[in-house]
Amino acid sequence: MKLVKKTAEYSIYKRADERYAVKGADKKPINGEEKVKILLAEELIKVTLPAAPAEEEAAEEEAPAEEAAAEETPAEEEAGEEE
Repeated sequence: MKLVKKTAEYSIYKRADERYAVKGADKKPINGEEKVKILLAEELIKVTLPAAPAEEEAAEEEAPAEEAAAEETPAEEEAGEEE
């Protein structure tokens, strides 16, 4: 690993697979949100939010509801014809 930046609090390394590793002053790895915050502060990575996954899920939830309503309608008509 190649040392990119070293501070009193942490060291940032670039791994062979072009990703970053962050180690604390105690030489233990820093992971998760804390690692992301450090890399963002050093401008080594950019974080983008996923493009509107809530809209896609809402559209998928509406479609089965419409199909279920369409399936109930013929069954109700058949029940009315039997009487």
